[in-house]
Amino acid sequence: MSRPLTFASSVAALSILFACSQQTSNAQQDEEVTPPPSDETEMMDEMPEPSGPTSLPSMMRATGDLLGDEGSTIGSINMIEGPNGILMEVSVEAGGLTPGWHAVHIHKTGDCSDTGEYTESGGHVGKIEGGHGLLNPDGPEPGDLPNLYAFDDGSVNYETFTDLVALSDVMDEDGGAIIIHEGRDDHLSQPIGGAGGRVACAVVQ
Repeated sequence: MSRPLTFASSVAALSILFACSQQTSNAQQDEEVTPPPSDETEMMDEMPEPSGPTSLPSMMRATGDLLGDEGSTIGSINMIEGPNGILMEVSVEAGGLTPGWHAVHIHKTGDCSDTGEYTESGGHVGKIEGGHGLLNPDGPEPGDLPNLYAFDDGSVNYETFTDLVALSDVMDEDGGAIIIHEGRDDHLSQPIGGAGGRVACAVVQ
């Protein structure tokens, strides 16, 4: 003879049915979720190969000691040629130059032997007759550069870039030089932008 279900038995039965339903639902969700790769190598294999150069090109370099108007070393020149031009650094110690603006140019001959005059360094690299000056519509000359500024103590920390000339043009058979003038370059006047005398010279090599 069958016995009627009690209220407690009914609740227990419903609880069992609910638990089974939850387990079935969780199992279905687990099957739908794709687990992440367990191996980092698999992820790397899916990444695209990098485009562009994998190493830097070899870069030509040139350095030189900067001599003041009395022939003593007042600083240094450092030039690095990259794929698109030359990066040049000029460092001058305190007292090396008079405070203010000074023209700086690349000259065609590596000779600073005539102390205080520095005319043995010749003219600008790639001189253009009537073409001196970064603002000149008939120029500029390859040896033209922006002015540098000396602080109140006469020191300089200067960096500039030019794509007008290559280091191979500067460091040819007779070498090259960096010349600093007593005044600033107006980038228009001929032949040196009204920059005045040559007060510092460095043979770069």
